[in-house]
Amino acid sequence: MHLIIHDMGPEYDEYFKGKADKIISANGKYAPCQGCFGCWTKHPAECFMKDTLYTVCRDVGRSDILTIITENCYGAYSPQVKNILDRSIGDSTPFSTYRGKQMHHTLRYGMGERIEVFAYGDFTDDEEKTFTEMVQRNAYNFGYREGRFTRLETKEDIL
Repeated sequence: MHLIIHDMGPEYDEYFKGKADKIISANGKYAPCQGCFGCWTKHPAECFMKDTLYTVCRDVGRSDILTIITENCYGAYSPQVKNILDRSIGDSTPFSTYRGKQMHHTLRYGMGERIEVFAYGDFTDDEEKTFTEMVQRNAYNFGYREGRFTRLETKEDIL
């Protein structure tokens, strides 16, 4: 499965149709993660908040390719995209294992192929370095074999 998460606005949803199996627009019309960990323990991979993101754990966990398109926000995801990623914590379990000599949560759905992140907007050199390193760490934590980062000048460069 190919999942696209983007913060480019609803007018871009139509452009992405047919390019992925599922598209999640980071439009802010959902609640932030409450940190209850119910998606880990009480109802695995399902959030108790029944908004548009209540199954985002499953969507991220089952994706072979996760594409994220986000505005640069000090070398990190936009708050709207970060909120979606926070809500996907249930794609792993509360149990721990070693992966690559490091302790990580056990993956609920197994390994995915790759996470690719495209970030647009103004960047400093340090922000680009931070973003690149963060994508590599996120790929590892989310259980993807590969993490790719691409810097874009404007969001239209994705088209």
